[in-house]
Amino acid sequence: MTDQIDEQTRLELEAAAFRRLVSHFRGRTDVQNIDMMNLAGFCRNCLSNWYMDAAQERGINLDKAGAREVVYGMPYDEWKAKHQTEATAEQQAAFEKNKPAH
Repeated sequence: MTDQIDEQTRLELEAAAFRRLVSHFRGRTDVQNIDMMNLAGFCRNCLSNWYMDAAQERGINLDKAGAREVVYGMPYDEWKAKHQTEATAEQQAAFEKNKPAH
């Protein structure tokens, strides 16, 4: 089925899925990055780093702060102050045990 999708449509579908993922993350401020890392091996910061890498591959000068603002919908420090909680000992132990290499 996917072989019937032309390149432009594929790009548009991928962009729509990315926007929906970012929107979902913005709405789920109760889910901490460490939880995402422990369960899925990536978090909002990873996604913003991938976005920055893609921009730089295209010659676009986007820094980490700008990429994080795309994902978080606000400056990262503002998001942390509003939504980030201190990681528990259990969360930290799980992170150290399963720390993804990327």
